[in-house]
Amino acid sequence: MTRRLTAPSGPPEPARRRVRRALRHSGLYRRLHLAYTGWRARHGGLPDWPALLGSTASPKPVPPHPKRVLVATGAGGHLPSTTIESLVAQALTARGHRADVLLCDGVLPACQMCEINWYVDVAAFVRDGPRDRCGPCFRPSAAMLDAAGLACVRLGATLTDADRAEAAAIARDLPRDAIPAYREHDVAVGEHALAGALRFFARGTLAADPLAGRVLRRYLEAAVLTHRATRRLLADGAYDVVVLNHGIYVPQGLIAETARSLGVRVVTWHPAYRRQCFLFNHDETYHLGLMSEPAASWESMPWSDHHRARIRDYLRSRWTGTDDWIRFHRAPEIDTSAIERATGVDFSRPVIGLLTNVVWDAQLHYPANAFPGMLEWLRATVDWFARHPDLQLLIRVHPAELTGTVPSRQPVLDELHAAFPSWPANVFVIGPESALGTYAAMAKCNAAIIYGTKTGVELAATGMPVIVAGEAWIRGKGVTLDAASADDYFALLDRLPLPARLDDATTDRALRYAYHFFFRRMIPLDCVEPQPGRWPPFRIAIDGRDALLPGRSRGLDVVCDGIVDGTPFVHPAETPEA
Repeated sequence: MTRRLTAPSGPPEPARRRVRRALRHSGLYRRLHLAYTGWRARHGGLPDWPALLGSTASPKPVPPHPKRVLVATGAGGHLPSTTIESLVAQALTARGHRADVLLCDGVLPACQMCEINWYVDVAAFVRDGPRDRCGPCFRPSAAMLDAAGLACVRLGATLTDADRAEAAAIARDLPRDAIPAYREHDVAVGEHALAGALRFFARGTLAADPLAGRVLRRYLEAAVLTHRATRRLLADGAYDVVVLNHGIYVPQGLIAETARSLGVRVVTWHPAYRRQCFLFNHDETYHLGLMSEPAASWESMPWSDHHRARIRDYLRSRWTGTDDWIRFHRAPEIDTSAIERATGVDFSRPVIGLLTNVVWDAQLHYPANAFPGMLEWLRATVDWFARHPDLQLLIRVHPAELTGTVPSRQPVLDELHAAFPSWPANVFVIGPESALGTYAAMAKCNAAIIYGTKTGVELAATGMPVIVAGEAWIRGKGVTLDAASADDYFALLDRLPLPARLDDATTDRALRYAYHFFFRRMIPLDCVEPQPGRWPPFRIAIDGRDALLPGRSRGLDVVCDGIVDGTPFVHPAETPEA
């Protein structure tokens, strides 16, 4: 028997969201948004550093080897990044180092601040670029840095008229199919341009939009300019280390790779899931860093019943997100009988869970492994289950398709509709809008299949067998069934349903890694306070400059020591005083 694919819906879309979605396509909404962005940046959106630092301070320490740090914020209008990176710059300055902050001064014809949600008239963006957004992005942050006593370095300061003309010519004349492979000084300029354009469209491919090529050329021009400006800024050993958010897209991806090509150390960061916590990483993005991190960094840490209880308590809190500031549903449905009624799945028979990523996000963050990409893996998996009707497949589409910073314009369900007009009766779906609890649903499954989601860390720690088809952080940790090829993957599926959960030793190893991941790699900064419902979602809270000195915040010490000395970004949460 076959049927048309349907996904259980959650509560009706809130009226506020419907109105916002409708208004977003109007020019008035865009103008109001841009006006609010500038106003918010000047009125509480950025730290008031003179007030935070106060008028008195202890003498600055004089480190034996002061470092020169370029905090490459890039897009000053991204208030969360500007907030955290100004904190890092102030903390380094208070400890006797030199920290300059790099901002784009409107020189780029496209950047990370450009998203199709705000440029719904793509033709207008192709013609005019982000120039109406550049002022509200740059000016308030530059003023904040000036008031804070931090040096603001302009991205365009070192660019010449020749640079601008050459970048425009390259973007205009290079054949479109040659853009992704374009390199300068052995830096993957075209690859970063493609990443930026994919993010703009929130898609895993650009082929569907007739103006995609012209948007891609804007990002190529911006990538060339960023690369050339960064090379000049970092020439002759001007800086010892570069700190920046994410380390991907335009301009951050180009800044990071150009710095690495010149032998300059790079530190990237990103907000973590746990409240008041952040991930920092050396040399590459945290996505890649968590994949390649050696097992020795966590295998030898102290381990006891206390640590097991702590991580189990936290993993239980993940069901509702009570200890997190990044979550997708505030009140998920965790009653398994309700999940059965909504989806049609029968938990009394073998069920295999499958968790997706956001299509464009997964493509940018995770190199493919067993399959060329996530969609190929997903189609192959549904096809396999269609030929094995004795098993049930329960697909949970990632909620961030709708609730992420950049909602996806290439929904997984649309791709599945196109691939399977008649839907296998043994395959069930929880859609991205559904409030059905992911963890409650997966807990009733025999095993889980993932591509690149971090949820594999959590599921393995509960003793659930996890099959990994892509580059997830849990891969290679000695606790999952990792597929290195499509043949490996199908051989693992042929073993389903699995006869038992993970044995005690493997589950304990998974718990240990989960502890490292959530408590040691996610570094708490107690001087950053959440402010739910506001933008940015956190603010700096210190009682004077001395609060930034060594010994006042263990998390801030880990961050600053890692930036200055290259020590691991690991918070010693296994010790009692942490």
